[in-house]
Amino acid sequence: MRPSSRVLLAAFALAVAVDLVSLLAGAELGHRIAKPLLMPLLAAYAATRGAPKLLLAALLFGWGGDVFLLSDADWAFLVGMGSFAAGHVCYLVLFGRRRTSLPLGIAYSAALVGTVALLWPDLPAELRIPVAGYSLLLTAMAYKSSALGLTAGVGGALFLLSDTLIASGVADWPQPPLPDFWVMLTYIAAQYLLTAGALKAECGERRTTD
Repeated sequence: MRPSSRVLLAAFALAVAVDLVSLLAGAELGHRIAKPLLMPLLAAYAATRGAPKLLLAALLFGWGGDVFLLSDADWAFLVGMGSFAAGHVCYLVLFGRRRTSLPLGIAYSAALVGTVALLWPDLPAELRIPVAGYSLLLTAMAYKSSALGLTAGVGGALFLLSDTLIASGVADWPQPPLPDFWVMLTYIAAQYLLTAGALKAECGERRTTD
Protein backbone atom coordinates (compact mmCIF):
# COMPACT_ATOMS: atom_id res chain seq x y z
CA MET A 1 0.00 0.00 0.00
CA ARG A 2 1.35 3.42 -0.94
CA PRO A 3 2.05 6.01 1.79
CA SER A 4 -0.71 8.21 0.32
CA SER A 5 -3.15 5.32 0.63
CA ARG A 6 -2.23 4.80 4.28
CA VAL A 7 -2.68 8.51 5.05
CA LEU A 8 -6.07 8.65 3.36
CA LEU A 9 -7.25 5.45 5.05
CA ALA A 10 -6.16 6.85 8.43
CA ALA A 11 -7.99 10.12 7.67
CA PHE A 12 -11.10 8.13 6.78
CA ALA A 13 -10.83 6.16 10.03
CA LEU A 14 -10.49 9.40 11.98
CA ALA A 15 -13.57 10.89 10.29
CA VAL A 16 -15.48 7.68 11.07
CA ALA A 17 -14.46 7.88 14.73
CA VAL A 18 -15.43 11.55 14.99
CA ASP A 19 -18.79 10.92 13.36
CA LEU A 20 -19.74 7.89 15.45
CA VAL A 21 -18.51 9.36 18.74
CA SER A 22 -20.41 12.58 17.96
CA LEU A 23 -23.60 10.59 17.43
CA LEU A 24 -23.08 8.70 20.68
CA ALA A 25 -22.42 11.94 22.54
CA GLY A 26 -25.26 13.88 20.92
CA ALA A 27 -22.78 16.35 19.41
CA GLU A 28 -24.66 17.38 16.27
CA LEU A 29 -21.92 19.74 15.07
CA GLY A 30 -19.32 16.97 15.05
CA HIS A 31 -21.65 14.77 12.99
CA ARG A 32 -22.35 17.56 10.50
CA ILE A 33 -18.63 18.20 10.06
CA ALA A 34 -17.49 14.57 9.83
CA LYS A 35 -20.28 13.01 7.75
CA PRO A 36 -19.57 14.96 4.51
CA LEU A 37 -15.89 13.96 4.74
CA LEU A 38 -16.46 10.21 4.86
CA MET A 39 -17.12 9.25 1.25
CA PRO A 40 -14.66 11.71 -0.36
CA LEU A 41 -11.89 10.33 1.85
CA LEU A 42 -12.88 6.73 1.09
CA ALA A 43 -13.06 7.55 -2.64
CA ALA A 44 -9.65 9.24 -2.53
CA TYR A 45 -8.20 6.20 -0.78
CA ALA A 46 -9.77 3.89 -3.36
CA ALA A 47 -8.41 6.05 -6.18
CA THR A 48 -4.85 5.64 -4.89
CA ARG A 49 -5.41 1.86 -4.96
CA GLY A 50 -6.38 1.96 -8.64
CA ALA A 51 -10.13 1.69 -8.12
CA PRO A 52 -12.39 1.40 -11.18
CA LYS A 53 -14.20 4.60 -12.08
CA LEU A 54 -17.61 3.08 -11.36
CA LEU A 55 -16.60 2.46 -7.74
CA LEU A 56 -15.45 6.06 -7.37
CA ALA A 57 -18.71 7.29 -8.92
CA ALA A 58 -20.75 5.11 -6.53
CA LEU A 59 -18.91 6.53 -3.52
CA LEU A 60 -19.32 10.12 -4.71
CA PHE A 61 -23.03 9.61 -5.32
CA GLY A 62 -23.10 8.27 -1.76
CA TRP A 63 -21.46 11.52 -0.66
CA GLY A 64 -24.24 13.45 -2.39
CA GLY A 65 -26.83 11.41 -0.52
CA ASP A 66 -25.01 11.99 2.76
CA VAL A 67 -25.01 15.75 2.28
CA PHE A 68 -28.67 16.04 1.28
CA LEU A 69 -29.82 13.79 4.14
CA LEU A 70 -28.30 16.24 6.62
CA SER A 71 -31.40 18.31 5.91
CA ASP A 72 -34.82 17.42 7.33
CA ALA A 73 -36.67 18.82 4.30
CA ASP A 74 -38.78 16.38 2.29
CA TRP A 75 -37.24 17.53 -1.01
CA ALA A 76 -33.74 16.93 0.36
CA PHE A 77 -34.72 13.39 1.38
CA LEU A 78 -35.93 12.65 -2.14
CA VAL A 79 -32.84 14.17 -3.78
CA GLY A 80 -30.59 12.29 -1.37
CA MET A 81 -32.42 9.05 -2.12
CA GLY A 82 -31.98 9.74 -5.84
CA SER A 83 -28.25 10.26 -5.36
CA PHE A 84 -27.92 6.97 -3.49
CA ALA A 85 -29.98 5.28 -6.22
CA ALA A 86 -27.51 6.54 -8.83
CA GLY A 87 -24.73 5.07 -6.71
CA HIS A 88 -26.50 1.71 -6.66
CA VAL A 89 -26.73 1.79 -10.45
CA CYS A 90 -22.96 2.35 -10.58
CA TYR A 91 -22.44 -0.62 -8.27
CA LEU A 92 -24.74 -2.83 -10.36
CA VAL A 93 -22.85 -1.98 -13.55
CA LEU A 94 -19.57 -2.59 -11.73
CA PHE A 95 -20.70 -6.02 -10.57
CA GLY A 96 -21.62 -6.86 -14.15
CA ARG A 97 -22.88 -10.30 -15.06
CA ARG A 98 -20.89 -12.27 -12.54
CA ARG A 99 -22.71 -15.34 -11.23
CA THR A 100 -24.67 -15.11 -7.98
CA SER A 101 -26.50 -17.60 -5.78
CA LEU A 102 -30.11 -18.39 -6.71
CA PRO A 103 -31.15 -19.22 -3.10
CA LEU A 104 -29.66 -15.90 -1.99
CA GLY A 105 -31.65 -14.13 -4.69
CA ILE A 106 -34.84 -15.78 -3.48
CA ALA A 107 -34.08 -14.72 0.09
CA TYR A 108 -33.45 -11.13 -0.96
CA SER A 109 -36.64 -11.10 -3.04
CA ALA A 110 -38.68 -12.32 -0.09
CA ALA A 111 -37.08 -9.71 2.16
CA LEU A 112 -37.89 -6.97 -0.37
CA VAL A 113 -41.54 -7.94 -0.77
CA GLY A 114 -42.06 -8.42 2.95
CA THR A 115 -40.37 -5.18 4.00
CA VAL A 116 -42.15 -3.00 1.43
CA ALA A 117 -45.51 -4.60 2.29
CA LEU A 118 -45.00 -3.89 5.99
CA LEU A 119 -43.74 -0.35 5.47
CA TRP A 120 -46.29 0.69 2.84
CA PRO A 121 -49.26 1.59 5.10
CA ASP A 122 -47.10 3.67 7.45
CA LEU A 123 -45.13 5.62 4.85
CA PRO A 124 -46.28 9.12 3.81
CA ALA A 125 -48.35 8.71 0.65
CA GLU A 126 -45.97 10.79 -1.47
CA LEU A 127 -43.01 8.59 -0.49
CA ARG A 128 -44.52 5.16 -1.05
CA ILE A 129 -43.68 4.79 -4.74
CA PRO A 130 -40.18 6.36 -4.47
CA VAL A 131 -39.31 4.21 -1.46
CA ALA A 132 -40.58 1.05 -3.17
CA GLY A 133 -38.59 1.80 -6.32
CA TYR A 134 -35.48 2.64 -4.36
CA SER A 135 -35.87 -0.54 -2.29
CA LEU A 136 -35.97 -2.63 -5.44
CA LEU A 137 -32.75 -1.06 -6.71
CA LEU A 138 -31.04 -1.32 -3.33
CA THR A 139 -31.99 -4.98 -2.93
CA ALA A 140 -30.70 -5.78 -6.41
CA MET A 141 -27.40 -4.11 -5.54
CA ALA A 142 -27.15 -6.00 -2.24
CA TYR A 143 -27.82 -9.29 -3.99
CA LYS A 144 -25.39 -8.70 -6.85
CA SER A 145 -22.64 -7.52 -4.48
CA SER A 146 -22.17 -11.12 -3.40
CA ALA A 147 -20.74 -11.83 -6.85
CA LEU A 148 -17.52 -10.09 -5.76
CA GLY A 149 -17.11 -12.35 -2.74
CA LEU A 150 -17.97 -12.43 0.93
CA THR A 151 -16.53 -9.00 1.79
CA ALA A 152 -18.58 -7.11 -0.78
CA GLY A 153 -21.60 -9.35 -0.10
CA VAL A 154 -21.62 -8.42 3.58
CA GLY A 155 -21.23 -4.77 2.55
CA GLY A 156 -24.30 -4.98 0.33
CA ALA A 157 -26.33 -6.63 3.10
CA LEU A 158 -25.30 -3.93 5.58
CA PHE A 159 -26.28 -1.20 3.11
CA LEU A 160 -29.73 -2.80 2.89
CA LEU A 161 -29.94 -2.95 6.68
CA SER A 162 -28.88 0.68 7.09
CA ASP A 163 -31.45 2.01 4.63
CA THR A 164 -34.16 -0.22 6.11
CA LEU A 165 -33.49 1.44 9.47
CA ILE A 166 -33.94 4.84 7.80
CA ALA A 167 -37.18 3.73 6.14
CA SER A 168 -38.54 2.41 9.43
CA GLY A 169 -37.87 5.83 10.96
CA VAL A 170 -39.70 7.55 8.10
CA ALA A 171 -42.62 5.19 8.75
CA ASP A 172 -42.56 6.18 12.45
CA TRP A 173 -41.88 2.66 13.62
CA PRO A 174 -40.37 2.17 17.10
CA GLN A 175 -36.64 2.82 16.93
CA PRO A 176 -33.68 1.37 18.85
CA PRO A 177 -31.75 3.67 21.17
CA LEU A 178 -29.49 6.06 19.21
CA PRO A 179 -30.95 5.14 15.81
CA ASP A 180 -28.72 7.57 13.89
CA PHE A 181 -25.65 5.87 15.33
CA TRP A 182 -26.76 2.45 14.08
CA VAL A 183 -27.70 3.86 10.67
CA MET A 184 -24.27 5.43 10.23
CA LEU A 185 -22.37 2.46 11.67
CA THR A 186 -23.98 0.01 9.24
CA TYR A 187 -23.74 2.48 6.33
CA ILE A 188 -20.05 3.25 6.84
CA ALA A 189 -19.24 -0.44 7.23
CA ALA A 190 -21.24 -1.17 4.07
CA GLN A 191 -19.42 1.36 1.91
CA TYR A 192 -16.02 0.33 3.23
CA LEU A 193 -16.67 -3.38 2.67
CA LEU A 194 -18.05 -2.76 -0.82
CA THR A 195 -14.92 -0.74 -1.58
CA ALA A 196 -12.61 -3.39 -0.15
CA GLY A 197 -14.41 -6.14 -2.06
CA ALA A 198 -14.29 -4.22 -5.33
CA LEU A 199 -10.59 -3.42 -4.91
CA LYS A 200 -9.83 -7.07 -4.17
CA ALA A 201 -11.75 -8.19 -7.25
CA GLU A 202 -9.99 -5.58 -9.38
CA CYS A 203 -6.61 -6.74 -8.11
CA GLY A 204 -7.49 -10.35 -8.87
CA GLU A 205 -8.55 -9.48 -12.41
CA ARG A 206 -5.29 -7.61 -13.02
CA ARG A 207 -3.24 -10.58 -11.87
CA THR A 208 -5.22 -12.86 -14.17
CA THR A 209 -4.65 -10.49 -17.08
CA ASP A 210 -0.94 -10.21 -16.34
